[in-house]
Amino acid sequence: MPTITINGVACEFKKGERILDIANRCGIEIPQYCYHPGLSVPAQCRICLAEVHAPNPRNDNKVEPMMGGKLLPTCATEASDGMVVFANNPKSVANQKAVMEYLLINHPLDCPVCDQAGECSLQDYSYKYGRGTSRFEETKVKQPKKDLGPNIYIYSDRCIMCTRCVRFTREIPGTGEIMIDGRGNRSEIDVFPGVPLDNDLSANVVDLCPVGALLDKDFLFSQRVWFLKSTPTIDGLTSSGDNLWADHNQNRIHRFRPRENMDVNTWWITDEVRYSWKHVQSDDRIQSPMRREHGVLIDTDWQRALDQMLEGVRDAGTLAVLISPMLACEEAYALAKLARTLDANALLAMGPVPVDGSDKHFDNPAAGRPFIARAEKAPNARGVQRVLNAIGGEITDFDGFCRALGHGSGHSNVGAVVITGNYPSTWATSALHHALGGKHVTLIDTLESDLVNDADVVLPSCTWLEKAGTFENAEGTLQAFDRALVPLGQSKSEGQIALDALAVLAGDDLDRPRAGYAAMIVDEGPGQVPAATASVATPLTEPFDAADVREEMAAESSALQVFMTDVATPPAKPKKQPDAPIVEL
Repeated sequence: MPTITINGVACEFKKGERILDIANRCGIEIPQYCYHPGLSVPAQCRICLAEVHAPNPRNDNKVEPMMGGKLLPTCATEASDGMVVFANNPKSVANQKAVMEYLLINHPLDCPVCDQAGECSLQDYSYKYGRGTSRFEETKVKQPKKDLGPNIYIYSDRCIMCTRCVRFTREIPGTGEIMIDGRGNRSEIDVFPGVPLDNDLSANVVDLCPVGALLDKDFLFSQRVWFLKSTPTIDGLTSSGDNLWADHNQNRIHRFRPRENMDVNTWWITDEVRYSWKHVQSDDRIQSPMRREHGVLIDTDWQRALDQMLEGVRDAGTLAVLISPMLACEEAYALAKLARTLDANALLAMGPVPVDGSDKHFDNPAAGRPFIARAEKAPNARGVQRVLNAIGGEITDFDGFCRALGHGSGHSNVGAVVITGNYPSTWATSALHHALGGKHVTLIDTLESDLVNDADVVLPSCTWLEKAGTFENAEGTLQAFDRALVPLGQSKSEGQIALDALAVLAGDDLDRPRAGYAAMIVDEGPGQVPAATASVATPLTEPFDAADVREEMAAESSALQVFMTDVATPPAKPKKQPDAPIVEL
């Protein structure tokens, strides 16, 4: 393969790659602002300029400076075999310092109150490449804060005119709401009159902005970023399988950010997915088990709730279990295993799969594939169906499930029903409500709904952010995700509930949990106390481990061996390193 040398490091590359792409891939730092791999290349911020030498075919291929030694933009210069690049020599460093000086001339000194502080390229490069003092003595140009749309503010005087946001709205959603207004040092980013920034991907401009100019209204003044912990997760709302970073602190989610995956969502996420975590911290969350006594639901403990559920199943005849497409594959397997243990002839079905409109395709030329916003509002319909098909026995769809309960023709001997929900909004149909009459109903769900009134036992479950598992997206990609939060209140994952129910069925007592499993210790540092911990003591038998369950699934069925061979696992959590050396006192 052809080779290029950047700052003394030899790197192989493919024909057509630009110098900056190669440097980024090889971990060689060249400062950059306007460049983004998913957008066009204007080469206008000029901080990535470097001195480039290349073989001269007119002089026996001797390596000579290109353009007579003039600095070239590495973001726009295509690499060639034998090229030698100096981004750290005196000429390049002098340019970097000059660019930083010009950028900071009118930039306000408001880092202490800026949401971008701590993850700001301008801060980082000012420390690494800037001057120690400013030579600017004139009055700074002041520009206003503006409301660009439903989700975005712009603090114009922080803008460095990288134009990433302008290019994004023109090239990806194709809506082009953002423009550059004015000239020279009076230039500012704005929207066209009467055209707010309100497309399906609008909040991606916040991730694109290298400084604190474009800010998310939802995250504004919410947290200092150095307090946040980042956990890799997957879109839990739609069938897209978008890769995300869930940023959280003190057991609360504060924002989602896109996690680059060129095979799935590339660099982007929709606004719908970005704000899809709100129900996780809803006041309507079910936080403790309930059981019906004398016709009234009362709070209870897990032992009594599971005892009443199992007693109702034993006394009621045929069991029917509705497994939600919002659940992970491992949980679908655990619930199906519980159902078959309780009743070998149990009826299994997948819950309804909401669809809103049709898929939307957005141009994404740099990725070589379109970005798709999915209309299917369930993250794991294909994964749940895959598991149920492998389990075998009597399997039906949601309509068939309602008919089997007695709504229309079908089974008349179904006496016990276990229903899982975990949807972010109301989902039960009138047909389901009508069919539940006269049955012993166990509801496993996250949010209060009318189904609670139909239930004899209510078990609080977790959202996907409070557990680990695997989702299969619309393209058939299996992706594992990590737990970000501790389960709220006394809630448990559906897999844990199934595991505990099997243990109780075998005679275990949840009031005396196995040693070492009673408490989850969570490192969630409040404020500036990084080592603070929280202890959550929810009674359980042994912890539900998604990775162990995947091994069990693969061993039990050849149809489920893909869970050991084809599951994409999340990356390690990023470690934030300080720029300044830490010296012990």
